[in-house]
Amino acid sequence: MIRLLLLLCCLFGLIGQPVWASPGLCTGPVCADGITRSAKNHWQLVLRLNDQQGHREKVVMDCRAGVLSPRAGQVDRSYATAVGRRACRLAGESA
Repeated sequence: MIRLLLLLCCLFGLIGQPVWASPGLCTGPVCADGITRSAKNHWQLVLRLNDQQGHREKVVMDCRAGVLSPRAGQVDRSYATAVGRRACRLAGESA
């Protein structure tokens, strides 16, 4: 009887539904999955970026200057810079 009840629950989606996580901080096709503060300089944020094409990259956002390092890469830099500036504003740093 218990097996039948569990089988019916699984069939109707009451047990075992997948849980989808939010992608993080996104602007356009670029999302920052991980944002941490630099250990050396508090005004720098380390961002783990990815885009819809599957490119992944780790960059450093200088919140004082408002620039990403490295300046070229696989992820589109205009959207990546926008995500970085937004992260700086949320972290309380000026960008």
